[in-house]
Amino acid sequence: MSKSYSIAILGATGAVGTELLELLENRDFPLSHLKLLASERSVGRTLRFKGENLSIESVSDRAFENVDLVLASAGGSTSKTWATKAVEKGAVVIDNSSAFRMHPEVPLVVPEVNPLDAANHKGIIANPNCTTILMTLAVWPLHQVNPVQRIVAATYQSASGAGAKAMAEVKSQASAILQGQPPVAEVLPYTLAFNLFPHNSPLNDVGYCEEEMKMVNETRKIFGTQQIRITATCVRVPVLRAHSEAINIEFQTPFNPDVAREILSSAPGVKLVEDWRTNHFPMPIEATGKDEVLVGRIRQDISHPCGLELWLCGDQIRKGAALNAVQIAELLIEKNWLKPVTVRVSSEKK
Repeated sequence: MSKSYSIAILGATGAVGTELLELLENRDFPLSHLKLLASERSVGRTLRFKGENLSIESVSDRAFENVDLVLASAGGSTSKTWATKAVEKGAVVIDNSSAFRMHPEVPLVVPEVNPLDAANHKGIIANPNCTTILMTLAVWPLHQVNPVQRIVAATYQSASGAGAKAMAEVKSQASAILQGQPPVAEVLPYTLAFNLFPHNSPLNDVGYCEEEMKMVNETRKIFGTQQIRITATCVRVPVLRAHSEAINIEFQTPFNPDVAREILSSAPGVKLVEDWRTNHFPMPIEATGKDEVLVGRIRQDISHPCGLELWLCGDQIRKGAALNAVQIAELLIEKNWLKPVTVRVSSEKK
């Protein structure tokens, strides 16, 4: 008889939390017990799972007792407070926040790219940023054939990246504008309906925002090299769900677009979407709800002999967050890497 596991979802009522719940059910994850954890204000609510109504519990030290695995998606501050406490109780934490991503002792994992890194965990495994996950799925298979020297990325990020409340806000703003009423921006800093603006995460001293630097630093960590030059411009766009990215890649030597197309057509987690006759390439509306990252419009960069251009769309809530976390959990179980841990990982970078 196959083993089953006690799982806790931390941040169960959020957009990613509810997606995690759906994935655990649809993928028939080997569960023996499931806890739904959230803040005090959510206690008393229920969520549906396999035909039953499960009650939301308040997160506490005792909530992690007899839990094998925690899927955390409740924000960085919450993860810093509770992740190490869960590890001390014997659980392994797969964390979707930025709290531990750049910690040198915490693996940052995309299962299709660097699965072996997960074996080195000390109780916490970090889920990369959504834009990083989507980009690495498309770039890594090409990098394996012809080393990447430089990446220039421009992202077109949907409201889902800011959570369920931001998605609802865009809908209400669009409705207000269409009725001739002034839109209200409370979740996001500016009106997003019929508008776009550079990503509003904090800026550093040289003008790059936090979201852009996540793509730079996380990609290097996942690829296991600091040598790739990476720059990014991240933009919030009036799309409800699924992010898009325009990626310019400079390789060590020229890369035939047809060869790149052949590689990506069989790459794990990627679906090639190209119809040059009808000018049909990946769109966020078609990526929504899909496990795969849609990649297309692969072409020679006419400004550089070793450059390729490509366009991709991927569901930020699904592969960009929840699905990647569940796949890490499945990897740990398959490889027998889900084990009791006694080493505490500090939330401080070293």
